[in-house]
Amino acid sequence: MYALVETSGRQFWVKAGDRLCVDRVSVEVGTEITFDKILVLRGEDVVIGAPYVEGASVQARVIEHNLGDKVMTFKYIQRKRNRRRRGSRASLTTLEITSIGA
Repeated sequence: MYALVETSGRQFWVKAGDRLCVDRVSVEVGTEITFDKILVLRGEDVVIGAPYVEGASVQARVIEHNLGDKVMTFKYIQRKRNRRRRGSRASLTTLEITSIGA
């Protein structure tokens, strides 16, 4: 069974046993969390929510908190000798999907 989960303004196709990285979730490592915003359930039948599927949920366990890859930005203004280089790293949480309930 697959589910389309909405979290942090993004959507992910997940199934039991998958690992995914999402924006930082403020819970302790090892804690179980539940996602209630399920857009689509796909198994033998396909259930499409309007906008969410009623009674559906996805349970996930927090594996670790980490930082993403460094993203460098460089701005250059021609003929003004203006250069700016900045970098940033996103705070991420790795989740493992434990079960999908319909």
